Amino acid sequence: MSAMARPSLPSSLDSRLPGISREVLSVSMEPKYQCQQCKDILRKPFQAQCGHRFCVFCFKQLTSSGPIPCETCRAEGIFEEAMSMLNIAVAFPDNAARREIDSLPAKCRNDGCSWSGTLKEYEGQHEGRCDFERVKCEACQALILVSEKDRHNERECEARTLNCKYCKVAFNFKEIKAHDEICQKFPMQCKDCGKKKIPREKFQEHIKSCAKSKSACQFSEIGCRAVVDNGKQQEHEQTSVMEHLRLMLGALSSVRLRAEGAGEWQEDSGLGLYRGPEDAPPKVTALENIVCVLNREVERSALTMEALSRQHRLDQEKIENLANKVRQLERTLTMRDLQLADSEQSLRELQFCTHDGVFIWKIADFSRRRQDAVGGRAPAMFSPAFYSSKYGYKMCLRLYLNGDGTGRGTHLSLFFVVMRGKYDALLKWPFSQKVTLMLLDQNNREHIIDAFRPDVSSTSFQRPISEMNIASGCPLFCPLAKLAGKSSYLRDDTIFIKAIVDLTGL
Repeated sequence: MSAMARPSLPSSLDSRLPGISREVLSVSMEPKYQCQQCKDILRKPFQAQCGHRFCVFCFKQLTSSGPIPCETCRAEGIFEEAMSMLNIAVAFPDNAARREIDSLPAKCRNDGCSWSGTLKEYEGQHEGRCDFERVKCEACQALILVSEKDRHNERECEARTLNCKYCKVAFNFKEIKAHDEICQKFPMQCKDCGKKKIPREKFQEHIKSCAKSKSACQFSEIGCRAVVDNGKQQEHEQTSVMEHLRLMLGALSSVRLRAEGAGEWQEDSGLGLYRGPEDAPPKVTALENIVCVLNREVERSALTMEALSRQHRLDQEKIENLANKVRQLERTLTMRDLQLADSEQSLRELQFCTHDGVFIWKIADFSRRRQDAVGGRAPAMFSPAFYSSKYGYKMCLRLYLNGDGTGRGTHLSLFFVVMRGKYDALLKWPFSQKVTLMLLDQNNREHIIDAFRPDVSSTSFQRPISEMNIASGCPLFCPLAKLAGKSSYLRDDTIFIKAIVDLTGL
């Protein structure tokens, strides 16, 4: 290798940055730590043969085209041709200076950052990584924090490039409003029908076909002042035939009067009035064309009315058929409701019924129910049905919370009711089993008890011919006074009544 060949530097000395800003130093910078080219703190210092120090980056830039004179030597007046040439072949890394520089105290120069340490730590750990460092946006040249660079580029930079979300064309952010005014895909709204998101390129087509858009009647030239929805033009023409004909006659009369001075009118049987041999004026021809249009419109209207009349008859027949189907469905639904009610009643009976002649009736909301009885809204209440056996007598209880007959207002009246059951034909009649009725003491001390044997001559105990026989029992079953205060018979606004049917002999 010749003496002038440029040796490659070790990777540890490679650098793409000039000196470190002198603002980073926590102390005053000594001249020996200053790069003679960039005038900042030496970064990976290189010493030339003249003794002056440079950043490795700055030295490589200076000598990129070969050896050059040292300008610092000239400025100091010590330039010597042999010694004052900057040549990378004879320069060397100044490791002693590098160690001194690495140990210098440093702080971050960015406003808001509290980092401090040595220059070595700054260069290796903090430089270029500080969240408070400001960099220049390449697009708009604004100074922004490094941590906000992505957000700035995506949302804030006024010089950023965007793609139109409608037509996908790229344009500058500042031009967004101007672009929206010409974008053929931009969504527009029809002010007549309210439809939204109509592309600008199809908006005029929509206006022409929009049923809510309005335009002047085609007979406006002869005086019709109607402005009609596009979708109702034909309807307007059909309903305004007589008005259009009246306007047409007025226009023809006006033309005739103006034309009388230009030539004689002659009468021809079958053809009406016509001009002489000369041609008819252009306006007359135009009016004749309009008359033809009106005639066709009248014929079309007549045909349309006939078709509408036929369609109306067909629609009426369909409506009548549908009404019959609705009535049939209503009857079916009513029957289903009745069946459902029967099923619910049967379910309630199954939920509470017993088949051993013993039944306990829990009556909650006693106070409210008694007030209903006192007010006459619900003087009596029936218990669910219970049975003497699975195929035995069907029975229930009837209770008057404000008394009945001799017990009205002073006693609870409780009655026993024989009901019509499915298996009555297999049972012994009249009903003759002993019945015991009880108001239970919820402390299990002193129940109120009344018992009776049926009067077999009474209709109350014969085989039922209706849903229920006449009730029979105890009008003076329990004084209401026993339920006042802290009664052991009434707890949590609830009482319990028990019925026992003696099954002896069954």
